[in-house]
Amino acid sequence: MIGLGTLVNFAAIVIGSLIGYVVKRGIPAGIKNTVMQGLGLAVFLIGMKMAFKTQNELILIGSLALGGIIGELLAIEDRLDGLGRWLESKVGSSEGGISKAFVTSSLIYCVGAMAIMGSIQDGLTGKTDTLFAKSMLDGISAIIFTSTMGIGVIFSAIPVLLYQGSITLAAASVKEFLSPHVVAEMTATGGILILGIGINILGIKVIRVGNLLPAILFAVLITMVVDKL
Repeated sequence: MIGLGTLVNFAAIVIGSLIGYVVKRGIPAGIKNTVMQGLGLAVFLIGMKMAFKTQNELILIGSLALGGIIGELLAIEDRLDGLGRWLESKVGSSEGGISKAFVTSSLIYCVGAMAIMGSIQDGLTGKTDTLFAKSMLDGISAIIFTSTMGIGVIFSAIPVLLYQGSITLAAASVKEFLSPHVVAEMTATGGILILGIGINILGIKVIRVGNLLPAILFAVLITMVVDKL
C-alpha cells in the first residue's frame, strides 16, 4: 500500500494545480512575478536551513561531486526535460513551458527531508503528520506555481506518488540504515539542491539540479562508510 500521506499529497498537488489554472488569467503579470520571486526566496531559505544540518562538509562536497558526475553521465536533467516535452506534446502547444513547470515543481516536491522522512514514517508507523504538513505546503505552492508556470505543475503529482510511495513501501528495509548522522547529511545534501532550485526560480543562474540528484544517494553511502571507520 502506497500510504495515506502520499495519496493526500498527490491529491493536494492536483487540486492546487487545478485551482491555479482556473484563477491564473485573473492574476496580473506583476503579481505573478512578485509572488514567484517571493517563493524563490522562500525556497532558497528552506534549502539553506537544510544545508546547515551537515555535520561534515567533506561528505557534502564529495556527494555533490560524485553525484554530479553520475547525473551528467546519466543525463538526468535532459531525461526529465524530455519527459516534460512529451507531456507538453500530449497536452497541446497552447500551454507553453510545461517541461519547465514539470521539472521545477517535481524537484521541489520530491527533494527534501519531509518527502523522505514523512514517507518512512507513514510506512513504518502509519502516522501521516509530516506528509499532511507537506501536502498543505505543496497544495498552496501548486496554486502559485500553476498560475505562474502553467498546467505542467499538475504532472509533478505523478513522480511524487511514485517516489514517496516507493519509499513508504520500502520503509521497513530502509529503517536500519538511517542513523541520525545519515539523515543529517542526506538532509543537508538535499538542502543544497533546494538552494539550486531557488536560484533557478529567481533567474540568477541556470543550475542543472536534476543532474545533482544522485548526490543524495552518495550522501547516504559515504556517511555509512565514514561511520564504520
